[in-house]
Amino acid sequence: MPQQNGATVPRRARSLVPGDRVALVATSGAIDPDQLTAGTAILRSWGLDVVPGAHLTDRHLGYLAGTDADRAADFQRAWLDPTIAAVICARGGYGVQRMVDLLDWDALRAAPPKVLVGFSDITVLHETVAQRLGIPTLYGPMGTGATFIADPPTAEHLRRTLFTPADTLVVGAPTAGPLVPGTAHGITAGGCASLLAAERGTPTARPSFAGTILLLEDVGEHPYQLDRILTQLIRSGALDGVAGIALGSWEDCGPLAPVREVLADRLTPLGVPVAWELGFGHCPSTLTVPLGLPATLDADAGTLTFDVPVLTTGPAE
Repeated sequence: MPQQNGATVPRRARSLVPGDRVALVATSGAIDPDQLTAGTAILRSWGLDVVPGAHLTDRHLGYLAGTDADRAADFQRAWLDPTIAAVICARGGYGVQRMVDLLDWDALRAAPPKVLVGFSDITVLHETVAQRLGIPTLYGPMGTGATFIADPPTAEHLRRTLFTPADTLVVGAPTAGPLVPGTAHGITAGGCASLLAAERGTPTARPSFAGTILLLEDVGEHPYQLDRILTQLIRSGALDGVAGIALGSWEDCGPLAPVREVLADRLTPLGVPVAWELGFGHCPSTLTVPLGLPATLDADAGTLTFDVPVLTTGPAE
């Protein structure tokens, strides 16, 4: 694998071009039909041929998009299909933890790298792909997500990341700034904090985030709940040796002042740079952020700058 700034650059999927076939699969919660129609229309407006998963509109237990086996089968079928250039998760919610162990990871590893897009509950899938396949993924909006449909800048940043990834090497937002000043370099990892905490002790949890730039964000967790989540990550050893932390949004977690106070209280003792609110996650307008790629976090500037584009302009590597 090539080297960049002293870091190993992993295998990467290729960027998209008009005419590409992309799979829209439901790995977690049940899908709203109207949002499916709206999200599919946006993807098609980019010149993409959208291939819906066979069980995309199924329901199980009232809150899952079909049975665990069917959701796993849709994802695996899409990943192994050589005509599919990207797998876009339809929505989050809950459910990946129930299906991730049903996937044939040996078969998935043997396939060429492919684009994976999603956030929130998809954190578990991002983490497992990072460890078992070793390829970068995109922590970005889902294909039937309300933000993707309602906020043009959200959709546009994902489109640019997919089609012209060299244009999105720097991620930041007007809200960004230092919670703990400094700079750090490492491989990006992480996602939704509550999912990362829930994964501790499972077969798909990495031993630690040592050497990484850890992305953390969440939704609907009160400050004391965020304290518990971060304390679990700290006590489990997951944050031992982390290089830096990039914080995203904390939508519906209460007033930002007490949220920021809790995050500072738990994260400052780690002694690493921490950037506040880089504009990704469960917010009304969200950025797409690559995971599994070397990057420099500048907490003072409020930026995350990637060494290389997340996708290649030629064939998948």
